[in-house]
Amino acid sequence: MTAGNAPAIPPIRRIRTPVMLTYGFGTVAYGVKDFGFATFLLFFFNQVVGLPATQVGLAIMCALLLDAFIDPAIGFLSDRTRSRWGRRHPWMYASALPIAVGWLLLWNPPELGKEAMLAWVFVMSVIVRAAVSVYEVPSQALSPELSADYDERTRIMAYRYLFGWFGGMAMMILSYGWLLQGTADQPNGQLVRANYPGFAVAGAILMVVAILVSAIGTHREIGRLPKHESAPAPIGGHFRELLQTVRNRPFLILMGAGICYYSAQGISFALSSYLYAHVWRLEGHGFTMLGLALFAGAITAFIVAPIVARRTGKRAAAMGFMGAAVVLISLPYVLRLAGWFPDVDSPAMRPLLFAIFAVNGVCGISSTILGASMMADVVEHSEARTGRRDEGVFFAGAFFVQKCCSGLGILASGIIVDMVGFPTGAKPGMVPVATIDRLTIVFITLYAVFGLAAALLYTRFPFGKAEHLARVAALAEGGGAREGVL
Repeated sequence: MTAGNAPAIPPIRRIRTPVMLTYGFGTVAYGVKDFGFATFLLFFFNQVVGLPATQVGLAIMCALLLDAFIDPAIGFLSDRTRSRWGRRHPWMYASALPIAVGWLLLWNPPELGKEAMLAWVFVMSVIVRAAVSVYEVPSQALSPELSADYDERTRIMAYRYLFGWFGGMAMMILSYGWLLQGTADQPNGQLVRANYPGFAVAGAILMVVAILVSAIGTHREIGRLPKHESAPAPIGGHFRELLQTVRNRPFLILMGAGICYYSAQGISFALSSYLYAHVWRLEGHGFTMLGLALFAGAITAFIVAPIVARRTGKRAAAMGFMGAAVVLISLPYVLRLAGWFPDVDSPAMRPLLFAIFAVNGVCGISSTILGASMMADVVEHSEARTGRRDEGVFFAGAFFVQKCCSGLGILASGIIVDMVGFPTGAKPGMVPVATIDRLTIVFITLYAVFGLAAALLYTRFPFGKAEHLARVAALAEGGGAREGVL
């Protein structure tokens, strides 16, 4: 490693709260997008537009094939961007307009035949996902650049996930409480197609504001970010560097855990509209209270995850939180199937349900915060071996897994909905109990399998705080390159 290619290490520092607030606020955009995709995209094109659920899920899944190339390319190019605005901010600023346009078009399809409508779903999904990647991959790559401190990185990720959940929950409360209100002819406002243009406009505004606030609010940090100049290389050399980077063992472990967790989450989110409406009979005010309960879980995770990680280490904390999330999300459904949960008409049902969902949110969100924090620590582990800082590549991989598994969840959910014989345009209370029970059993089984696999993989992560700090110190002294530990 030459002096011109010497590693530049972020300072071990605590980030100022105003910077953390604006940095974290940018994930509101991803929260809005993820809520729309995970909760309503399959439901809208299946139950409202009238396309077969399996075909909608397949169209969304096919859009992910392009993401296999788009996300790593953005991460790789972001790592190698050289401008007076640094490596990340040009991408962040450029993403705002494409995200808004793609989002508006996605939820406002013209009158088309079935095949053309499926093509619309595919193309618009690609545009929205690619535009979100242009913001989210460079934005996530900022997190290990802001500070090399082991515990501060958990705090950084806690802010990101807090605002991400705030965006999703704010959109949820707006949607169920205002944007998707029912009519005299159709009390279930989610089935009223005329509601979705307003839904699209509100989401587009929230995403653009979040992106610009975050990019502008962190702009002054550009001069404090580490500088890492890489020598020009032919395209073949770039591909070899990319392969060398992604073969990092801790990275692969976290990718495996992410595949499992986000597959479980994708199925949960995609089926939530069916489960909330038909199992728990939620409507209007009930959805508002659910959103508040889930956001209370996100706030608690923001506080709890860093504290637990400092005491037990990120690896053990992530595993414990993930295992608890599996138990908690399954609990009300198992109790209902056993006849031990309060009936939907009981005044005790909703408070108990929302309390369980809130605690489950604490555990699930804490687990993802710690997984992302460990991913930030992988940057220095890789730099010690390769002499390169590849934040964009690592977080592009993590982001691709998140989006891919969300798409897999939508595809699987579409297959599940068709497999259990769930009727199109069904009104709550009109679906046979046996059909709802089949949907419930498949859901909790798949979630448990994927969730427990994620918890097991977290235990295989190979290093903790002491190893990370020693590695940062060695890199700062210029003596840590090419370490043999994988």
